Amino acid sequence: MYNDDLIHFSKSENCKDIYIEKQKGEILGVVIVESGWGSILPTVIIANMMHAGPSEKSGRLNIGDQIMSINGTSLVGLPLSTCQTIIKGLKNQSRIKLNIVRCPPVTTVLIRRPDLRYQLGFSVQNGIICSLMRGGIAERGGVRVGHRIIEINGQSVVATPHEKIVHILSNAVGEIHMKTMPAAMYRLLTAQEQPVYI
Repeated sequence: MYNDDLIHFSKSENCKDIYIEKQKGEILGVVIVESGWGSILPTVIIANMMHAGPSEKSGRLNIGDQIMSINGTSLVGLPLSTCQTIIKGLKNQSRIKLNIVRCPPVTTVLIRRPDLRYQLGFSVQNGIICSLMRGGIAERGGVRVGHRIIEINGQSVVATPHEKIVHILSNAVGEIHMKTMPAAMYRLLTAQEQPVYI
């Protein structure tokens, strides 16, 4: 089974406790998004940081980092809205402890498809993965629901029409390499959406 996530999360050097100092009443200055259904640990990801805000100024956080816990409260498995409420509730604290796992903002996926008889096991709508077949070759390869496909076999599909993406995927066999990122993060990074910092 191919899953770089398992290796990545099991390495202690990728898991860190980070302290952010801030003024009481000041927000943390981050935008968080869900990691996507199918990720090894369902938690939130830092998708953006406010310029000159406490998180950015600390120099300790990166876009793509997954937050495991905040001030000792685990965020794993919690809905995005609950995680946002927990972070907003820290506004009057001056020192915040985050346990994070360093992750690149882009997820690398490898699907092994022996021939066209094997279903890929996921569906795509406008470049975004919208469903995933349990136990299929796509799930084993690390495909995540809610992620935007950025690249297929080294070819950018950012500006590629939906039909062409479907055609490329339908006819792909052997090792299929894809790069994906959470769709909400993609919209923020491409200025399709304005960030709402918490």
